[in-house]
Amino acid sequence: ANTRKPSSCYISILNIIQGNDVEPTQIHKALQRMRERQTIKFIPWGPASIQVALARKSPFLASTNKVSGFMLANHTSMAELFDRLLSQYDRIRRRNAFLDNYRREPMFQDNLDEFDSARETVQCLVDEYRACERKDYVDYGGEIAEE
Repeated sequence: ANTRKPSSCYISILNIIQGNDVEPTQIHKALQRMRERQTIKFIPWGPASIQVALARKSPFLASTNKVSGFMLANHTSMAELFDRLLSQYDRIRRRNAFLDNYRREPMFQDNLDEFDSARETVQCLVDEYRACERKDYVDYGGEIAEE
Protein backbone atom coordinates (compact mmCIF):
# COMPACT_ATOMS: atom_id res chain seq x y z
CA ALA A 1 0.00 0.00 0.00
CA ASN A 2 1.20 3.49 -0.81
CA THR A 3 1.54 5.36 2.47
CA ARG A 4 3.18 8.51 1.16
CA LYS A 5 1.57 11.81 1.99
CA PRO A 6 2.22 14.89 -0.19
CA SER A 7 4.41 16.31 2.58
CA SER A 8 6.66 13.23 2.81
CA CYS A 9 10.23 13.58 1.55
CA TYR A 10 13.63 11.96 1.41
CA ILE A 11 16.11 12.72 4.17
CA SER A 12 19.05 11.02 2.47
CA ILE A 13 19.85 8.48 -0.24
CA LEU A 14 22.82 6.18 -0.70
CA ASN A 15 23.34 4.41 -4.04
CA ILE A 16 25.94 1.72 -4.51
CA ILE A 17 26.48 0.96 -8.18
CA GLN A 18 28.60 -1.99 -9.19
CA GLY A 19 29.89 -2.63 -12.68
CA ASN A 20 32.97 -2.30 -14.83
CA ASP A 21 31.29 -0.12 -17.47
CA VAL A 22 29.89 2.54 -15.13
CA GLU A 23 30.78 6.03 -16.26
CA PRO A 24 30.96 8.52 -13.34
CA THR A 25 30.05 11.44 -15.62
CA GLN A 26 26.79 9.70 -16.59
CA ILE A 27 25.92 9.24 -12.94
CA HIS A 28 26.73 12.88 -12.19
CA LYS A 29 24.59 14.10 -15.11
CA ALA A 30 21.66 11.92 -14.05
CA LEU A 31 21.84 13.26 -10.49
CA GLN A 32 22.06 16.82 -11.80
CA ARG A 33 18.92 16.29 -13.93
CA MET A 34 17.07 14.89 -10.91
CA ARG A 35 17.97 17.95 -8.85
CA GLU A 36 17.07 20.42 -11.62
CA ARG A 37 13.73 18.79 -12.41
CA GLN A 38 13.04 18.21 -8.73
CA THR A 39 11.83 14.70 -9.49
CA ILE A 40 12.65 13.67 -5.94
CA LYS A 41 11.37 15.66 -2.98
CA PHE A 42 13.95 16.22 -0.26
CA ILE A 43 13.79 17.77 3.18
CA PRO A 44 13.02 21.50 3.06
CA TRP A 45 15.60 22.48 5.71
CA GLY A 46 18.78 21.15 4.11
CA PRO A 47 20.49 20.25 0.85
CA ALA A 48 19.57 17.17 -1.13
CA SER A 49 21.75 14.40 0.25
CA ILE A 50 22.46 11.82 -2.44
CA GLN A 51 25.60 9.77 -2.00
CA VAL A 52 26.86 7.48 -4.75
CA ALA A 53 29.52 4.81 -4.39
CA LEU A 54 30.88 3.20 -7.53
CA ALA A 55 32.42 -0.24 -7.32
CA ARG A 56 33.96 -2.63 -9.79
CA LYS A 57 32.43 -6.04 -10.38
CA SER A 58 33.99 -8.91 -8.52
CA PRO A 59 36.00 -11.17 -10.82
CA PHE A 60 35.07 -14.08 -8.55
CA LEU A 61 31.28 -13.83 -8.91
CA ALA A 62 29.46 -14.59 -12.15
CA SER A 63 26.75 -12.10 -13.08
CA THR A 64 24.57 -11.75 -16.17
CA ASN A 65 24.06 -8.02 -15.58
CA LYS A 66 26.53 -5.39 -16.76
CA VAL A 67 25.59 -3.10 -13.90
CA SER A 68 23.86 -3.76 -10.59
CA GLY A 69 22.89 -1.43 -7.81
CA PHE A 70 21.62 -1.01 -4.30
CA MET A 71 19.78 1.97 -2.88
CA LEU A 72 19.35 2.72 0.80
CA ALA A 73 17.10 5.67 1.56
CA ASN A 74 15.67 7.37 4.62
CA HIS A 75 12.19 8.74 3.90
CA THR A 76 9.70 10.47 6.17
CA SER A 77 6.90 8.13 5.02
CA MET A 78 8.39 5.71 7.56
CA ALA A 79 6.36 7.68 10.11
CA GLU A 80 3.14 6.28 8.63
CA LEU A 81 4.39 2.70 8.94
CA PHE A 82 5.51 3.17 12.53
CA ASP A 83 2.22 4.95 13.31
CA ARG A 84 0.29 1.97 11.96
CA LEU A 85 2.46 -0.32 14.10
CA LEU A 86 1.66 1.79 17.18
CA SER A 87 -2.09 1.64 16.57
CA GLN A 88 -1.89 -2.15 16.22
CA TYR A 89 0.14 -2.34 19.43
CA ASP A 90 -2.38 -0.11 21.24
CA ARG A 91 -5.27 -2.41 20.25
CA ILE A 92 -3.40 -5.48 21.49
CA ARG A 93 -2.35 -3.72 24.70
CA ARG A 94 -5.91 -2.52 25.45
CA ARG A 95 -7.14 -6.12 25.29
CA ASN A 96 -4.02 -7.46 27.04
CA ALA A 97 -3.82 -9.98 24.23
CA PHE A 98 -0.76 -12.23 23.82
CA LEU A 99 0.85 -10.93 27.04
CA ASP A 100 0.51 -14.05 29.21
CA ASN A 101 3.84 -15.49 28.10
CA TYR A 102 5.62 -12.25 28.92
CA ARG A 103 4.08 -12.01 32.38
CA ARG A 104 5.63 -15.38 33.22
CA GLU A 105 9.08 -13.87 32.80
CA PRO A 106 10.69 -12.30 35.90
CA MET A 107 11.22 -8.99 34.09
CA PHE A 108 7.48 -8.55 33.44
CA GLN A 109 5.93 -10.16 36.53
CA ASP A 110 5.18 -6.87 38.26
CA ASN A 111 4.38 -4.68 35.26
CA LEU A 112 4.82 -4.14 31.55
CA ASP A 113 6.79 -0.89 31.81
CA GLU A 114 9.32 -2.08 29.22
CA PHE A 115 6.54 -2.32 26.63
CA ASP A 116 5.26 1.12 27.52
CA SER A 117 8.76 2.57 27.32
CA ALA A 118 9.32 0.98 23.92
CA ARG A 119 5.99 2.36 22.70
CA GLU A 120 7.01 5.84 23.84
CA THR A 121 10.35 5.52 21.99
CA VAL A 122 8.61 4.57 18.74
CA GLN A 123 6.18 7.49 19.20
CA CYS A 124 9.18 9.83 19.52
CA LEU A 125 10.52 8.39 16.27
CA VAL A 126 7.21 9.08 14.52
CA ASP A 127 7.20 12.65 15.86
CA GLU A 128 10.78 13.16 14.66
CA TYR A 129 10.00 11.92 11.13
CA ARG A 130 6.97 14.24 10.95
CA ALA A 131 9.05 17.16 12.20
CA CYS A 132 11.61 16.45 9.44
CA GLU A 133 8.97 17.45 6.88
CA ARG A 134 8.75 21.00 8.25
CA LYS A 135 11.03 23.89 7.34
CA ASP A 136 11.58 24.70 11.00
CA TYR A 137 12.97 21.24 11.81
CA VAL A 138 16.37 22.63 12.82
CA ASP A 139 14.59 24.16 15.85
CA TYR A 140 12.80 20.88 16.71
CA GLY A 141 15.40 19.65 19.19
CA GLY A 142 15.27 22.98 21.05
CA GLU A 143 11.55 22.53 21.70
CA ILE A 144 12.19 19.23 23.46
CA ALA A 145 15.05 20.63 25.55
CA GLU A 146 12.89 23.53 26.76
CA GLU A 147 10.05 21.28 28.01
